[in-house]
Amino acid sequence: MKSRHQQGFTLIEVVIVTVIIGILAAIAYPNYQEYILRGNRTEGMALLNEAAARQERYFAQNGTYADTVAKLNMPEDSSNKLYKLSIKDVSANTYTLTATAQNAQAHDSKCANLGLDEAGARSETGSATVNECWK
Repeated sequence: MKSRHQQGFTLIEVVIVTVIIGILAAIAYPNYQEYILRGNRTEGMALLNEAAARQERYFAQNGTYADTVAKLNMPEDSSNKLYKLSIKDVSANTYTLTATAQNAQAHDSKCANLGLDEAGARSETGSATVNECWK
């Protein structure tokens, strides 16, 4: 008698592999998205730090803080257009800078807006803590 060798995969083997791939994808994809959003936050932080440095330079030259981004001679949008800079609560000795997430970063519900004031105090809006957003 000749023995027949099975070639290929059975249906149950294909289904098992498909289920395993589906489970791995369901776990990996959200983690990947979170990793990308967290990495993009550095762009917002850099925008705020640059604006804060320019605010201090403006204050040294004019004796007051700038109330518009244009006075700081910098663009409102970050380099990849992921954050928009605004200046709020300006007085002679105080200011609050806010980087608002936009475009692809607008999906970052944990840290939608990042903030920085004249004392270097960091802030955020969203479900995460300040330390989580600024790491």
